[in-house]
Parts: sequence; structure tokens; C-alpha cells
Amino acid sequence: MLVKTFSSAVHGIEATSITVEVHISTGTKYYIVGLPDNAIKESWQRIESAISTIGFRMPRQKIVVNLAPADIRKEGSAYDLSMAVGILAASGQMPDRLLSDYLILGELSLNGEIQPIKGALPVAIQAQKDGFKGIMLPEVNAREAAAVQHIDVLPVNNLKEIVSFLSEEETIAPLRLDIEQEFLNHINDYEVDFADVKGQENIKRALEIAAAGGHNVILIGPPGAGKTMLAKRLPTILPPLTLDESIETTKIHSVAGQLREQSALMTIRPFRAPHHTISDVALVGGGSHPQPGEISLAHNGVLFLDELPEFKRSVLEVMRQPLESRSITISRARLSVDYPASFMLIAAMNPCPCGYYNHPEKECICGSAVVQRYLSKISGPLLDRIDLHVEVTPVEFNELASNRISENSKSIRARVITARKAQEARFITSRAIHCNAQMGTKTVRDVCNIHEDGKRLLQNAMERLNLSARAYDRILKVARTIADMEGAAHIANHHIAEAIHFRSLDRENWAG
Repeated sequence: MLVKTFSSAVHGIEATSITVEVHISTGTKYYIVGLPDNAIKESWQRIESAISTIGFRMPRQKIVVNLAPADIRKEGSAYDLSMAVGILAASGQMPDRLLSDYLILGELSLNGEIQPIKGALPVAIQAQKDGFKGIMLPEVNAREAAAVQHIDVLPVNNLKEIVSFLSEEETIAPLRLDIEQEFLNHINDYEVDFADVKGQENIKRALEIAAAGGHNVILIGPPGAGKTMLAKRLPTILPPLTLDESIETTKIHSVAGQLREQSALMTIRPFRAPHHTISDVALVGGGSHPQPGEISLAHNGVLFLDELPEFKRSVLEVMRQPLESRSITISRARLSVDYPASFMLIAAMNPCPCGYYNHPEKECICGSAVVQRYLSKISGPLLDRIDLHVEVTPVEFNELASNRISENSKSIRARVITARKAQEARFITSRAIHCNAQMGTKTVRDVCNIHEDGKRLLQNAMERLNLSARAYDRILKVARTIADMEGAAHIANHHIAEAIHFRSLDRENWAG
């Protein structure tokens, strides 16, 4: 007897519906075809044990399971459930009338219980597109899948529940979520706030500019100056995620298995801070079965690289292309996967190995050649993609001990949102540009017009500070953002002057 059930395969952040065909005939062996991986090939023992445990029998006949389309590689253990149901139906132990209405996913335990899966959200989205009435999946993943409207999400805990439901002996209540309310209830669930930071007003100003224009930032200063503390608070002043951004971000974390149990949507911008020992594959994504890396997990959020010179040179260099294209393509012999990677980069570093070069009080023990070699670990092309260079100085005791309440993230975020709205209106006809940091050279020339006085100011600064040519566009972009924050239609001289202040480290003898 031939029976069809339905499952799903995830590639990148998109899913493809898979037909699981089960045929039982005279014979003794079991076969799985359709490019299964080892996890699927090993499923027979799990399926047989689960079927026996819930009181049914595993047929002692020839069983052929085909995963169609057969030219798409199938990975993981999420096919266990659909294969088990197909075997029970094909052997006449349960009816098959409802099988075409539901997409079924889950990993089986030996006792018939169902384990969590990865990629529930993209699977549910594709199931809705393909016209399925519902999707049956582990209860742990149900809230995530319920973010998709107009499809029944049936949470299940064991194989017995599914058999009873498909035999129409019991019912399973679909999980319903008011996704917009769910999203709004948790949109500000940050554990940190800029009000926690004492002093450092100039650094807060720099980060506000960065958030307003989507600019990348590098913080340079001695240990204990507050670089990490400030960086962790950057997401709290970025504009809240839109519902579309939230769904896209959730899909990436779902595929990577990074979502918390019982989560529905990611409602706050991600903040990723990988250790400096990370490999290039872990950073940008990849592997024999490509998975998203840290730059994709930071999509629509912040990627924080602390102790930047300690990262391997090859790791930093692989970021150059994603920083420009805001996506990453991972190519293998049999497939190519695209992951989005639109993130803000914030990097932090000491000015030298000991950390006290140019410190106002402590003496640096590094020689000039050692300092230069340390700074030169950051290549010119990578530095070229960072708009704001900010020197962080230690906080004085009087500021630390002060009872003065600092401005909170909510107030700063309000100004950032106002500036972003001005940019959205400016770039409304462009699908590729959403903020000033994403402008190309041609757009910079069109948007960032400055008067002759401003040109002279910029020329003098570049000559006196020995700024490299790559700093020119960056200064104009930052100046445009500062003007947007003030609601100014045109870039004034003081906007350019402040932008130049944040490029003072971009000298021709600094780094690459």
C-alpha cells in the first residue's frame, strides 16, 4: 500500500515542502531514498521503538520511503514523525484521510515523545503558501510557528496524540496568537539602559549619531574606560524592530536553533559578541551543511567585536564584502545558500598591547614599533568601512561618584527615530538604501551637497590631519546624519566639523 505524508526541508532561511511516500510490499528490508543524510538513515531504530512503545506494530515487510523531490538533500531528524505516521497508515493501522491536510515534523524519542526541531517559522510560512490546512510539530516550537497567521498550528507531545487525532478519536486545539500584541508587549525588553552609564557624554553622542545613521563605530581606549558597557547599550537606542524585520530575524535564529524555548518572535534587536578566537566560518557562516554565522545572527541588530586586533586577520577580512553587500552567499559543490547580514558593526580595542598608550595618567610600556604593529592588525580596507572612530577616555572619580541621573535610552531613541524617519523619506524611492550609512558614492554626491565654506573646511582638515582619501565620503555621510538629527535640510559647517572630529584616527600612517 502507498501512503503520502508531508514534511519540510530548510535551506538557508527558506523552506521547501517535502512529500514522504511510504510503500509497503512483500519482502523484509527497509529502504530510505531521496538524498537522506545519516540522521535520517538512522531513524529506523527510533521509529520502530516509538511505534512499539505506543502499542502498535512495526511491519515485518519491505518498506520503501521516498523523500520527494529526490534531488534535494534532506538533513536532520525532523522527518521521523512524518515517516512513522506514513508507516502506520500504509500498514493499515490508522486511516490516511487527513494526511494530505497537514504538514508533520518532529524528532521521535524511543518512547514516542517528540523532540524540538529547527526552522519551525520558515516551515510554517512555506506550509501556508502551499495551502496546507495546518502543521503538526513539537509543542516547544508551536509559539514560533503560530507567528504565521491563517494556518492551524497543532502542538503535540508524542506520537500517540498524532495517531489519535488523525484517526479522529481525539482533537488537538490549534494554538492561536495575537502576533501584533505579542510583538508590542515585548518590544522594549532590554535589561540595560544608557542611564546606567556615568559620564562619557561625548561617547554617548557618537553612539547616538551611529544609531541615527546606521554607521559602524570603533571605540579605542584603555581597559576599564567603559567601551563594552557602552557597546552593549547601543541596541537600546536603535529604532524598534518592525514586524517584518522581527519575522526575518526570527527565521535566521530559528534555522540556527538559537531561539529560546516557547518563544514566538524576536522582539528586540540582536546583539552578538563573539569571542576573538572565533573562526572565519563561524563568523560569516558555512560548514559542510551551511549554517548562518554571527554576522547573520546579528542581522537587523549589532555585531560587537571586542579586542578587535586579537581577532585573526583572515577572520576580519572575510567581513569586508558582507559589510558592503549586507548579505553573505555560501557556496558549496551542490548548493548555494544566501543569508542576510545587515548589521551595525561596533568594534572596541586598546590603543596598544598594554592598553595605556596616550593614557592621561598611566605610562605605556610598549615601544613605538610595538604600538604601530598592534594598530596595523586592522587593515585599511576594513577601517574604510567604519564611519566613526571614537577615542574613549577613563571616567573621572567625581563623575563616577556623582548622583546626577544620566539621560535614559528612551529619550535618546526618540531622537534617533526622528532622524531615521527623515532618511526614510529621503530614500523612499530606493529599495537598497534605508539609512545614510548605506549610501553609495553617487548617492553621497547627490544628497550631501555642501557650500564652498564647507568644502574649504573639509579640505583644510584633510590636509592638516593627514586624513586619507577614504575619509571623505565617510565624513559627508556622518555630517548628513548630524544634520538630520537637527532637522536641517542642508549640511552646515558645524555638522562637518563634528563629523571630522569623529575621523581623527583615520590618518595615513595609522593602521593599514
